[in-house]
Amino acid sequence: MTAQTILPANTLSSDYDVANSLRFDKPSDSYLEKTFSSAGSTRKFTFSTWLKGHETSVHGSTYFFVGNINGSSNIDAIGITNTGIQISINSANSGSLNSTALFRDMSAWYHFVIGVDTTQGTASNRVKVYINGVQITAWDTETYPSQNYDFTGINSTEVHNVSYASSEHNGYLCETVFIDGTQLDPTSFGKFDSTSPTIWKPKDVSGLTFGQNGFYLEYKGVSTGQNSNGLGADTSGNGHHFASSGLAAHDQSTDTCTNNFATLNPLIYESRDNTFAEGNLKITGGNADDWTNKYGVSSIAVSSGKWFVEAKATTMVTSQGVLGIMGTSTPLAGSMRDNGPANIDSGGRISGGGGDHQTGLTNFADGNIAGVAFDADNGTIQFYRNGSTYGNAVSSIASDTYYFVTNSYEQGAVVEFNFGSPPYSESGGNSDANGYGNFSMAVPNGYFALNTKNLAEYG
Repeated sequence: MTAQTILPANTLSSDYDVANSLRFDKPSDSYLEKTFSSAGSTRKFTFSTWLKGHETSVHGSTYFFVGNINGSSNIDAIGITNTGIQISINSANSGSLNSTALFRDMSAWYHFVIGVDTTQGTASNRVKVYINGVQITAWDTETYPSQNYDFTGINSTEVHNVSYASSEHNGYLCETVFIDGTQLDPTSFGKFDSTSPTIWKPKDVSGLTFGQNGFYLEYKGVSTGQNSNGLGADTSGNGHHFASSGLAAHDQSTDTCTNNFATLNPLIYESRDNTFAEGNLKITGGNADDWTNKYGVSSIAVSSGKWFVEAKATTMVTSQGVLGIMGTSTPLAGSMRDNGPANIDSGGRISGGGGDHQTGLTNFADGNIAGVAFDADNGTIQFYRNGSTYGNAVSSIASDTYYFVTNSYEQGAVVEFNFGSPPYSESGGNSDANGYGNFSMAVPNGYFALNTKNLAEYG
C-alpha cells in the first residue's frame, strides 16, 4: 500500500490555547486508571488525544488508551508501534488495524481520533482513524470487527488505562477525550487553520456531548489523588476522575499542542547505549567502554534569537560534559570539548574548539543546576551554576544553527534538561518575559524559553 502523507500539527499559535499536558515515563511505569461502574455503549464511541514524544522507532509500542478484559492478557488497545498506528481489538482476536504510515517524529505533536460504530454495514466504517485531521486509509493489516460487535474492554466495567504500564510510553498527552455513544470525526476536536490550511490545530471541546462514560482530561490538577484536583481529573462534568500511578505534580507540563517545547531527541545520536526518560528530558549514560557519540541533543535548533536553558547535573562522572551547544553541521563524534564551540563540564572548566576557554572553576556536584544564556544573534554564551555566573562569557561564536547538548561520557551519568517545563520538582518559579517556563534562576533579561511560540516571535 502507498504511504499516506500526514499534515503537520500546529505548534505555533492558535485561537484556542491548551494550557497543560501530562508527561508519562516508562521507567516509572506511569499511567492513569479508571473502572466505570457500568458499561456504556460498546458499539459506538470516539477517543481523541494529542500525543508527543513516543519512542516506538527506538523501542516497541506506545499504547495510550487500553481497556482490559477480565484482567486477562486480552485487551482492546489504541496506540502506536514501530510499524505505525495500531488498533487491537481483543488482542487482535476480533480485529486489528496497523497503518502503513509511520509516526517517528518524537519532537512533534500528533492528534489522533479513533471513531467506532460497529453497527455500520460497511466494514471500513466501523473503525475510522484520523491523524491531524486526515483519515488513515492505507493499512498493512486491515481486519475490522464484525457488524454489531460489542467491545469487551473499552467502555466496559473493566479497568481502563490512559497510557499503559506494559508499553514504552515516554512522552506527553494533552486534550484527551472519550465520547460514549457517538462516532465522531476530527472536526469535533480540531480544525484546519483559516490562513494556513495545512495546519491542524485544536479547538474547544467543552461543549461536546460526552455521554454516560465520556470524559475530558485537561491535566489541570496537580495532586496524585483520584479527584477533581488530580492529574487525571475529568472536566467533562461526568466526574470520571482517573487514579494516577507513577506520576507526580511535576509531571504536569506546559509543553502542549499549541506551544511545543524543546526536548532531547533520542533519534539524533550515534550510540544506542543511552537511556532516555521523563518525556525525553532525562538522559542516562550507557556503556562505560564507549564514551564517544553519547549525546543528548535538543529537538529544536536555533540560528537566531536569545535563548535560556537549564540542566540538572543529577549524577556526575569525571570530566563529563554537562551543558553546551553544538552546530548542526558538526558530526556528533568525540567530545563536546573537541567539537562544540562552548560547553561546561563537571571538572570545572569551560571548553570548546578542542581547547579550554577557562579552567579552575568550581566543579559541578550531583544536583547542581547548570544554566546557559545563548545569544545566537551576537555569537555569545554565558554559563551559570546554581543561579550565579560561571566564568566569563564566551564570544565570537561563529554563525551556525545550534543544538543545546550534553555528552554522557560514562555509564550512570545522568543529566535532566529544563527547556521551561522541568522533569523534576522545581520551586524556582522563574519564567521568561512572555511568562513561559519554570526555571531555578531568574531568566536573564531579553532571553527566552525554547518553545515554538517564542520561536515564532524571536527566532
